[in-house]
Amino acid sequence: MSVYGPVVKIHPVVLASICDSYERRNEGASRVIGTLLGTVDKHSIEVTNCFSVPHNESEDEVAVDMEFAKNMYELHKRVSPTEVIIGWYATGFDITEHSVLIHEYYSREATNPIHLTMDTALQSGKMSIRAYVSAQMGVPGKTVGVMFTPLTVKYVYFDTERIGVDLLQRTRLLPSRTKGLTSDLSQVAGSAARVQDMLTTMLAYIDDVLSGKVAADNSVGRFLMDLVNKVPTISAEDFENMLNSNINDLLMVTYLSNLTQAQIALNEKLVLL
Repeated sequence: MSVYGPVVKIHPVVLASICDSYERRNEGASRVIGTLLGTVDKHSIEVTNCFSVPHNESEDEVAVDMEFAKNMYELHKRVSPTEVIIGWYATGFDITEHSVLIHEYYSREATNPIHLTMDTALQSGKMSIRAYVSAQMGVPGKTVGVMFTPLTVKYVYFDTERIGVDLLQRTRLLPSRTKGLTSDLSQVAGSAARVQDMLTTMLAYIDDVLSGKVAADNSVGRFLMDLVNKVPTISAEDFENMLNSNINDLLMVTYLSNLTQAQIALNEKLVLL
């Protein structure tokens, strides 16, 4: 938990990118570092993207390719102008002396940057993820040091990222740790089944409240009322026609995409002859 400061919200794509950079690190490198990109408001810092920065590190010195970091940030600005530098990350469990030197560089690129550590080597028994903000400490006019204060870390995701997160969750219980992508129709069927399960749970709760088995909760009642008001007024026949029309469109798009893939594969075979 943080002592003070904003909440750091991290997206799954950032964690996946850091892990990928660690797996692709140069031979002999003990850790990787990189730049964090995102947005900042009064109460939170949202980390939405990142990229690794080449560096060489030894017991006595550390050298970071600053020119590479600047060029990468300029390229990122062309794609996502709203994302700014908000700090940097490093793999590992502890904050080293070299972290202070690297943090000084990012202090010139961002106001009060954060430092994110990710224990990719599982030194603590799990992939511990921590965020820090620096603060100067010492006697004025004398030696001044830097103290890293922890911040609260939360994990958030966009709707598009949720698909990948759910897919990764399904691999946890599989012996092979692999899971193939499902078709569009399978995803629709799975979503419909989950909605049906939630409706069954909701109806069971309402029946228990009406029969007196469960005490009524006003907050739950308000949520249910909001849910009912959001349901559009449409007859069952019109809804079925609209659903069938959308399914036909989906099947047509799927058919055309498969036909295009087959045409491309056939063309590649003919070219090789």
